[in-house]
Amino acid sequence: MKKVLIFDTDILCTYFQVPKMKDCGPLSDRWTKPQIDQLIAKEEQAKTTFILPLAAIIETGNHISHAPTNRYAIAQQFTELMKKVANAQDPWAAFTEQAELWEPKSLKELAKEWSNKVTENLSMGDISIKYIADYYAKMGCQVEILTGDYRLKSYEPTPPQLTPRRRQR
Repeated sequence: MKKVLIFDTDILCTYFQVPKMKDCGPLSDRWTKPQIDQLIAKEEQAKTTFILPLAAIIETGNHISHAPTNRYAIAQQFTELMKKVANAQDPWAAFTEQAELWEPKSLKELAKEWSNKVTENLSMGDISIKYIADYYAKMGCQVEILTGDYRLKSYEPTPPQLTPRRRQR
């Protein structure tokens, strides 16, 4: 079963060491750059496909542009990542894989889902990441949202159940 790993903004900011965002998650489950590096290496080895959502691109770019120091250097590193995504360079999936999610019908569904979840303190970015996770889950993928945000993580789709095959005689 194909596995996809969807990156959230907080993990990206920690990965790129954006000032004042060098770790993320609750104190009981804190994420640091070395932990993220280790997970990325493990998932690359396992041939996991990495997904960079549009919301994470925009939000991470905003955090980088507001960083008190090292903006240019961090922006260059993030730009290189965006180029890998644009070129579908392994392990990154092409952004075009998500294209149908941004068509009018899908945007209307996203807006409706967000308006129904806004009371749960989920941002539009979080809902769009949930939407992407659901999209890949429906394609039969095992989906993990890489985030320090426990609310967003709780919307991670459960892995599809494989039906055991009968043994042939």
